[in-house]
Amino acid sequence: MKVSAPLRTIAVFEAAKGMIVLLAGFGTLAVARFFDAQRWADYIVAHLHLDLAKHEPKIFVELANQLTNSRMWMLALAAAMYALVRFIEAYGLWYGRRWAEWFAVLSGCIYIPFELREVMLKAGWLPWAALLLNLLVVGVMGYDLKRRHPEKII
Repeated sequence: MKVSAPLRTIAVFEAAKGMIVLLAGFGTLAVARFFDAQRWADYIVAHLHLDLAKHEPKIFVELANQLTNSRMWMLALAAAMYALVRFIEAYGLWYGRRWAEWFAVLSGCIYIPFELREVMLKAGWLPWAALLLNLLVVGVMGYDLKRRHPEKII
């Protein structure tokens, strides 16, 4: 059976997520080699006129202070692993593999409780957009699974 356009769109979306995380991970490593994280965090806080007495800027500076070389490599490795999973999923979706469709449904469902929590705690369009986009992906994947494999759903 032919792979649907929504399935291919989701495949591209998953590949893009993997690429963004991969670029962010390697970008972080590249920046860490040339800049002192603590000094960089202090500069950002000062440049943006953030109040260090407030919670968020304080956490940002403390995290930068705790950033070591081994932690940077662990973050880069985690980013690479996440990107690899997204690329494998994108490949499977692009070629209409059932395992990839199931993986997309399950991985999308994992995020829903966290996104619901964000919607309840924070006002704004971004948590709603993330939740709605994820629900759309899960719905499209579920529909496509049922349409393409009606006898093998459960």
